[in-house]
Amino acid sequence: MRDAFFRAIEGAARADDRVIFLTADLGYKLFDPFAAANPGRCLNLGVAEANMIGVAAGLALEGFRPFAYSIAPFATARCLEQIRNSLCGMGLPVVVCGVGAGYAYGVNGATHHGVDDLGLMRALPGMTVLSPCDPRETAALVLATLALDGPAYLRLGRGRDPVLPGTDGPVTIGRPTVLREGREIALVATGGVASEALAGAEMLARDGADPLVLSAHTVKPLGSLVEVLADREVHTVLTVEEHGPYGGLHEALCADAMTERWRARILRASAPDRFVHDPASQGALRRRSGIDAASLAAALGEARC
Repeated sequence: MRDAFFRAIEGAARADDRVIFLTADLGYKLFDPFAAANPGRCLNLGVAEANMIGVAAGLALEGFRPFAYSIAPFATARCLEQIRNSLCGMGLPVVVCGVGAGYAYGVNGATHHGVDDLGLMRALPGMTVLSPCDPRETAALVLATLALDGPAYLRLGRGRDPVLPGTDGPVTIGRPTVLREGREIALVATGGVASEALAGAEMLARDGADPLVLSAHTVKPLGSLVEVLADREVHTVLTVEEHGPYGGLHEALCADAMTERWRARILRASAPDRFVHDPASQGALRRRSGIDAASLAAALGEARC
């Protein structure tokens, strides 16, 4: 996703000279092509995320469209007050980009695990929250943020995220992407962990099930997610998120479902409600959390019985 993000903002910058990129002391070589093509529009502000958000706000007030980029917990929790007051409070069109969502920086330990960022950003008034599942959704959502009038949070994986089936069509904020058609039971995932949901669905299909798989790339507002599930007569849903159990996709879907006539059993697969202090790879931490393909297939398969 990270590479797709940079290709997308490079294209956006060629088309719109208001696009400007800010980072807080990350990955210099990654930014070289953008910086070379757009002199003066790539700013490294050092290890000072709160200041980065303040600078982004000032640039937005001057008519620019800033993308402020850092590791997910540093782009959100470290500068939450500045996002709340300077971006949301003034409704400024700044895209806060959190790279390495979930356990992507698994071996770096709990300080680098992005497992509370969706909840923090969803709680902020006026904030659009986006969590693409693969490089194609990432590129499409980068461009979609430029049409927003207010702030957005774009939650990104790190690297080596697979391209998933179903993401080659139009991607619209507020409308989930169908990764696998199906009926009656569904896995609704947000972010890169959608690849695990899709693999888990194929395991279930071998046992005679026909699960629907959706990428809920827009976590706020959910938009037409409930409508898509209701249209396919889904009665059992497993939400899948590489995020803690509170404040994320599961709670958002349950809240929306309460306001609609559609009724379903909504189950949850998520990271645990604790910090993980024994570092491991992303894959290992997904397995420990029960958000790997085999665990998801087992959980939804048991719910069908």
